[in-house]
Amino acid sequence: MNTADAPGSPAVGVSARRSRTGWWCAVAAAAFAGLAAAVLAADGGTLVFDAALRRWALESRPSPVVTVLRAVTTTGTGVTPYAVALFAGLIAARPFDAMRDRHTAVRFALPAFASAAWLALGQALRFALMTAIARPRPPVQDWLTHASRWSFPSGHATTSAMAAGLLVLALLVRRPPAYRLWVGLTVAWAVAVGVSRVWLGVHWAGDVVAGWLLATVWTLSAALITAAVAPTRGQPRRLQR
Repeated sequence: MNTADAPGSPAVGVSARRSRTGWWCAVAAAAFAGLAAAVLAADGGTLVFDAALRRWALESRPSPVVTVLRAVTTTGTGVTPYAVALFAGLIAARPFDAMRDRHTAVRFALPAFASAAWLALGQALRFALMTAIARPRPPVQDWLTHASRWSFPSGHATTSAMAAGLLVLALLVRRPPAYRLWVGLTVAWAVAVGVSRVWLGVHWAGDVVAGWLLATVWTLSAALITAAVAPTRGQPRRLQR
């Protein structure tokens, strides 16, 4: 009997986690598709919750809050998300283990570059979807920060959430000291970037939600691919009869 396939064995537990991950990935993809279909059906116009949340944001923009949100929103693009992605790869690679063996340093650095490359691919996908859907942005007279191109899904929200997702995955796998605190701070950063885009008037709420959904799909896809190609730690070898 193959004990690795017995109920309660590590292999069965890993299989169950992969199934749950795949299911949530499909749910997020379906939700994104539904939201995109709603935007296309409205011919790029506002959805019900778009108008309500935008009205609330425009009425709640004191100068100190705007100053903070302008600083937060700049971290959602450019160098910062790639720095987060590289850091996620380094955590996943256990760089302190690599420091003990110079000959394996390059091999341990590869996950960092793979993480950054995965983020770049996600940005390319987001750009293609944005161009295809071509949703106009909110009225320019309400903008409090710079923006360009189409609106759906939000580039800042998508990029920061993708980078945050990679870091959260690495933290949950390696579980370094105080990892729960770092997971919370990472998620809070991505949420703050997305909220800033609506509050500063350059995106509809639906654009940000779509960015988060797309990032969820991309992050869970990374988890599935990693689980498929990487050996399971601690999994016993199959025993032959």
